[in-house]
Amino acid sequence: MSKVTVVGAGAWGTALAIQAARAGHDVVLVTRNAESAAAILENRENSYLPGVRIPDPITVIDTLPDTSDLVAWVVPTQQLRASLRKLQPKAGGIVVCAKGVEAGTHMLPLEVVSDIVGGRPLAVLSGPNFAHEIAAGLPAATVVASIDVDLREQARTAFGTSTFRLYGNDDPVGAQLGGAAKNVIAIAAGAVIGAGLGENARAALVTRGLSELCRLAIALGGRAETMMGLSGLGDLMLTCTGTSSRNFSLGYALGQGKSLDAILADRTGVTEGVATAAALVARAGDVELPICQTVSDFLSGEKTLDQSIAQLLSRPQRDE
Repeated sequence: MSKVTVVGAGAWGTALAIQAARAGHDVVLVTRNAESAAAILENRENSYLPGVRIPDPITVIDTLPDTSDLVAWVVPTQQLRASLRKLQPKAGGIVVCAKGVEAGTHMLPLEVVSDIVGGRPLAVLSGPNFAHEIAAGLPAATVVASIDVDLREQARTAFGTSTFRLYGNDDPVGAQLGGAAKNVIAIAAGAVIGAGLGENARAALVTRGLSELCRLAIALGGRAETMMGLSGLGDLMLTCTGTSSRNFSLGYALGQGKSLDAILADRTGVTEGVATAAALVARAGDVELPICQTVSDFLSGEKTLDQSIAQLLSRPQRDE
């Protein structure tokens, strides 16, 4: 049995804490404040995962424990830096479970962590995983990417079971880029369906989106083959087709003509693709990302939905 700490009690953090307990470990779930911890402890349930009981052996607190064999940092990318500064993690490996690009700095999640607590073994966990399905114990798989072989194995031991398979990968850059870009493309996929453009259009967009992922990975130091795996194609498929995807559902509502502000006002969870779009395009530099660029322009108000559709459809035709 290992001591596993999960920082972040949103839906995904709670699901991973449940999964670590299911794998037989001593688990601590760290919330943002004492009030959140008390609310969870009252009924052993988290409002982010309604109807899912949090097993009694999981300790729920609002501070980091003194020691842990493994720490999973499950905080949205835009809040990652602040949470690290607040909690000041001690020595040891950190598995980051966030997808996106930090606005302003254009850093990937592992770069943000290294910027605050440099010198630690770091990994990223990323794949096609809906939190409510993981919490329910339904079959799934994901990727733990790190250049540190021992940390990859630690993460596999901490969270892996027969129904949740963790595949190791030594391309953390590619895994992070896949997790960031797929959310942006999922907004476009949702808008396509919401606007009534059809399944053919969505299939074409997702396929061309995969091409963007591959170009991006190669240009920024990752590998194209990583984009063919769970943290690339797998995550892209789920996020662009699954009705539980926050990014797809936001795009769908935008495609139906609802405003971005109104959609976000009705949500409690974070839709990472909104903040990531412009930051990803900026990080990409001269890399050709027509879909991500169009989503960024649309979300910023530079283009209307009709103009965004026209922008993509008017691109020159060429060999695939």
